[in-house]
Amino acid sequence: MNKRERGTRQRILRAAARKFETEGIRGATVNSIAAEAGVTKRTLYYHFRSKDDLISATLASEQLVDRSEVVSVDPNDPRPLEALVLDIFAAIQQQASNIRWKGCAFSRTAAELAGFPGHPAVTAAKEYKNRLEGVFSSKFQAIGAESPTKFARRLMILLDGALTQSLVHHKPEYAIEASRMALETVLEARDIAKRNPMWSDGIPIVFGPSSRQDTVRRERMSA
Repeated sequence: MNKRERGTRQRILRAAARKFETEGIRGATVNSIAAEAGVTKRTLYYHFRSKDDLISATLASEQLVDRSEVVSVDPNDPRPLEALVLDIFAAIQQQASNIRWKGCAFSRTAAELAGFPGHPAVTAAKEYKNRLEGVFSSKFQAIGAESPTKFARRLMILLDGALTQSLVHHKPEYAIEASRMALETVLEARDIAKRNPMWSDGIPIVFGPSSRQDTVRRERMSA
């Protein structure tokens, strides 16, 4: 694919993202997307085999989705998990009062195509949610949580609940309460980790001889 073809493909993707945003997955037609991109229908099909293929490619390129409609967490962010969680829910609080805000783009797409579980767009939404849950799980594992997957799922439930209620009511109170509960979840995970003698501040203790292990355990118990 040469530079010109890459440019045309990106123009089609940007046009599709705009149409899906304003008209919905089902409402946007191939003809309207082609017109928005300034290309012929034949050119569109040269780059994308079908509308489903175009939907999948658009969602796979998260930078094409309105940033206010995507929750992103950098796996390499060095800040404490509490800070990351507070930032995520603070962003939802800010968007809640915006009457034009449409919630999570991936959740909206999955809901619109609820009767088609194998649809590429539903698959893309599932993969996005799985990636986000995976990042949460790795963060919980890093602080020594005994069941990182369980705590990550709790955050996902609170996150999706906050997104849905904020979209329905357009009030920040739901995100505020979800933020409080999410922070409690993180603190609970830390508390369990601290009571686990195999962990210290989220870092596993590598014991040497048994006498050293006993000494460390006694020191922790008396602290």
